[in-house]
Amino acid sequence: QVQLVESGGGLVQAGGSLRLSCAASGSIFSRGAMGWYRQAPGKQRELVARITSGGSTNYADSVRGRFTISRDNAENTVYLQMNSLKPEDTAVYYCNALSSVYGQYWGQGTQVTVSS
Repeated sequence: QVQLVESGGGLVQAGGSLRLSCAASGSIFSRGAMGWYRQAPGKQRELVARITSGGSTNYADSVRGRFTISRDNAENTVYLQMNSLKPEDTAVYYCNALSSVYGQYWGQGTQVTVSS
C-alpha cells in the first residue's frame, strides 16, 4: 500500500515563498519518479516538476527558475520549494509517484493561494 501525504500549502502574497512536502510510504519512493502537479479551477492538471530516483529533474516552463524540486531518500520525502510566487500559481498541488513496478499514485492535494 502506497500513501502520499502532502503538507505545506497555504496563503501567501505575491513574491513570497512556500515549501511543499510529500512523505511517501512503501517502496515506491526509492524506485520511482516523484513529481508535483497542480490544477487550477477550470483547468487541466499539469506537471509542475518531477525528479527521478537518480535525481534528474525537469520543470514546467512557467516555474523554471522559481521552483526547485528535491528529495530526501532517507526520509522518503520530496519537496517543492516555491519562490517568487505569482497569483497564477494558485492551484491545488498534488504529489505524484510513478513507478514501472508499483504503478502511479496521487496524494490528496494541498491548496496554494497567492494573493496579488
